[in-house]
Amino acid sequence: MPLEADIGIRLSSVRARVARAAEAAGRDPRSICLIAVSKTFGIDRVRAAAAAGQVDFGENRVQEGLEKIGQAAGLPLRWHLIGHLQSNKARKAAATFACIHSIDGADLLRRVDLAAAEERTRPGLLVQVDLAGEPTKHGARPEDLDEILAAARECRAARIVGLMLLPPFFDDPEDARPYFRRLRTLRDGLKARGVPSDMLAELSMGMSHDFEVAIQEGATMVRVGTAIFGERTP
Repeated sequence: MPLEADIGIRLSSVRARVARAAEAAGRDPRSICLIAVSKTFGIDRVRAAAAAGQVDFGENRVQEGLEKIGQAAGLPLRWHLIGHLQSNKARKAAATFACIHSIDGADLLRRVDLAAAEERTRPGLLVQVDLAGEPTKHGARPEDLDEILAAARECRAARIVGLMLLPPFFDDPEDARPYFRRLRTLRDGLKARGVPSDMLAELSMGMSHDFEVAIQEGATMVRVGTAIFGERTP
């Protein structure tokens, strides 16, 4: 099967699953942003997904993302940085990505905001929250959110728009549900304490194997790679 047709079929299937999960939860499917995670895949797959109407794409590494953004110049795409952001890459990320999902501290937030102000960009930012304490993963502890959100009120260019979660991997998606629910509850608690709603509008959570559960628990952004592009080669 031609690549474009294959990815088009995969995308249609994922969109249908998103819609069913949303409707089962009493939500509007249009309120959920599907991010096609193109990390490690070539530009040919990005172009095939774009031909099928996909707009939002996610990359883990700044350099790989910059290369693909350059290769896709001219296409009306919106790029998300979903992997860990090192402070020395803050300027490049702020200048290029529409949305950065991996803010994990007030210092990094300030660096990104300064770079965005100097580059005259307005990236949306999500605070990655660590709810599992896994040593191999990044994220802010829940008790650090007050400091980060206080710093966000001083931002001149970048905008905090929500929270992101990368839970432990479970074979059974139901085992991830408590983590998704806890992030939503954490967001709701912050709102109740007076954090502006526009700083907490997005919940980025859920991947290929568990995005339906994440949608049931309130995800507004789901990050789907394998289900769209196929298995990655190690």
